[in-house]
Amino acid sequence: MFSYTIRRLGALIPVLLGMVFIVFIMIRAIPGDPAQLILGQQATKESIQALTSQLGLDKPWYTQFFEYLGGLFKGDLGVSIKTDVPISEEVWPYLTATIELSLVAMLFAIIVGVNAGIISAWFQNSWFDYIAMVVALIGVSMPVFWLGLMEQYVVSIQWDLLPTTGRDNIRDPVEAITGLYLIDTLMAGRVDQFIEVIKHLILPGFALGTIPMAIIARMTRSSMLEVMRSDFIRTARAKGMKMFWVVYKHSLKNALIPVVTVIGLQTGLLLGGAILTETIFGWPGIGTYIYEAIGSRDYPVIQSGILVIATIFVLINLVVDLLYAAIDPRIKYK
Repeated sequence: MFSYTIRRLGALIPVLLGMVFIVFIMIRAIPGDPAQLILGQQATKESIQALTSQLGLDKPWYTQFFEYLGGLFKGDLGVSIKTDVPISEEVWPYLTATIELSLVAMLFAIIVGVNAGIISAWFQNSWFDYIAMVVALIGVSMPVFWLGLMEQYVVSIQWDLLPTTGRDNIRDPVEAITGLYLIDTLMAGRVDQFIEVIKHLILPGFALGTIPMAIIARMTRSSMLEVMRSDFIRTARAKGMKMFWVVYKHSLKNALIPVVTVIGLQTGLLLGGAILTETIFGWPGIGTYIYEAIGSRDYPVIQSGILVIATIFVLINLVVDLLYAAIDPRIKYK
């Protein structure tokens, strides 16, 4: 297992390098001059040229690429063109905000999706099965931005139950320790702030978790139906074992591998695909961070932000592969 993990980690390096190169080339094809955007429309050509030279953007693209790559190998993500702050210091609050939102969304998706899929398979062709699958189909098809706007209009504006934007109460901000506000508020002993953070998480978490919830429900149902037709399940039922234990102890365990695969992929996609949800709900996550960087042509931020997301994504896939061996003893990594 250890040697397999090391080999997999080594194989991730060329993948990430290839991604860095593609992103580096693509973002420089975006129209717009960073120096012009920073200085404004009234800037003179001389001042624009001076700032371009200061930022190193007048060098050949391959020189810029290898300089950036050299910094990465030293652990340096670069410096933001817009704020002149090291990205390694600036990105953490945004990253933790996205991680917290994604984990809450995925927790909701797993709890609801897995149980809905199990019950649908248990009571196949029942009214619950039909309703659950229709809801899952709607969940997959529903645009996140539309659902988010409807949540804000109905729950926040019409019913005035939950806040529409932000991570916490701006009049009583959370003191960031880890950057994960649910943990920070508990560490500070502020139950009132903890409840306020939960209120801010409900709407964006539900909007972001709807699509993975639907996908997980459909995959769980499909996998459970296949397992429940197996001989060992029929044997367990013939021995008089209660159906609850047949489903949750024997069937679910053997149906988990495709479900875990989907959960891992969806978790990685949530980290990189939360930009619409973050924009609608004013959530200060890494999607918003990269979106604003694209608007200002902040090349180092775009490159490093996407690199961070890609690194997390491939690491999640590695963890999912390692979980296979823990779920199914027949799988061995040598």
